[in-house]
Amino acid sequence: MDFNIDERKIKILQAIIHDYIITGEPVGSRTIAKKYDLGISSATIRNEMSDLEELGLIEQLHTSSGRKPSDKGYRLYVDKLIKVPKLTKEEELMIKTQLINEALYEVDKIVKKAVLLLSELTKLTCVVKTPSVRNSSIKMIQLLGIDNNNILSIIVTQNGMINNNLIRINKVINNDALQKISNFLNSKLTNLTIQDINLKVINELKSGLTGYEDIFDAIITVLYDALNRADNSEVYYEGASNIFNYPEYNDVEKARQFLSLVDNKDLLSKLFNAGMKQNSNNSNVINISIGKENIVEDAKECSVISATYSLGNEPLGTIGVIGPTRMQYSKVISLLTQLVGILNNNIKKIYFNDK
Repeated sequence: MDFNIDERKIKILQAIIHDYIITGEPVGSRTIAKKYDLGISSATIRNEMSDLEELGLIEQLHTSSGRKPSDKGYRLYVDKLIKVPKLTKEEELMIKTQLINEALYEVDKIVKKAVLLLSELTKLTCVVKTPSVRNSSIKMIQLLGIDNNNILSIIVTQNGMINNNLIRINKVINNDALQKISNFLNSKLTNLTIQDINLKVINELKSGLTGYEDIFDAIITVLYDALNRADNSEVYYEGASNIFNYPEYNDVEKARQFLSLVDNKDLLSKLFNAGMKQNSNNSNVINISIGKENIVEDAKECSVISATYSLGNEPLGTIGVIGPTRMQYSKVISLLTQLVGILNNNIKKIYFNDK
């Protein structure tokens, strides 16, 4: 979006957006003149606001009201004008400690914790979309000793999905034996889909795991669980009630529409899948979709800010927020960027068993 506007109009637009995000009230020229030291009169500001309105960057709800940013105004703001602040030390520490303290071998738990934490920090409704495992093949299987009676099975699919399960064993198995068993499983199962694991493969596994029947019985169950999920993906959300922090959602019909949207996982999946496709070649990109840019009709008055979390260069899913278009974009971007970076590091540790 290319607007050829001068510095004065830019400062007035920034003031309108800043004030409207904070207050939720349309902004008049007198408010701008009093609250922001722009060195120009309210009459001059009023004339400039008229020009901004003609450009479609702000809009007036009623003849006598002030102006509010339009979707185009927000788009110019996030593309060209926004300044992303650093997180406070308290916020950084909260993200690091709460994600690191989650169960180290449970990716699902870490992802769910991440969306809950993001909701608490942004005071918005937060959503995470997990990757599909249907028709995926096996990339790696690793068995790790936990204690004398339990081992951990880690199954990684080609699309980066990680499935972890504890297997209870009847006898102590040393690490060398576990590595040999892992190597055997990988030699038989790598690149196979659920359809490929036929009776012949099962018999080969059973024969190669003689003496380790408890591992054989458990690993077959785990494989089917990892590769034969019913859903293409799962969508979780937290903080739906945060929308009531915004006075515009005191309107019962508007609130009902929003809550109906976040409770419809198909629509949420469609919204956040658009962000994942856009970010598929760059996991560091923050995707922002504003108002009418959203592909879901019920989200035309919302903004969606999302990012892709990944294992190396392999996208796994999306995580982000959905809320009113007057959300604090800079703060959300800062929080989401930090959170995704730590989330990616934790997933990498799980994958490579790096404590």
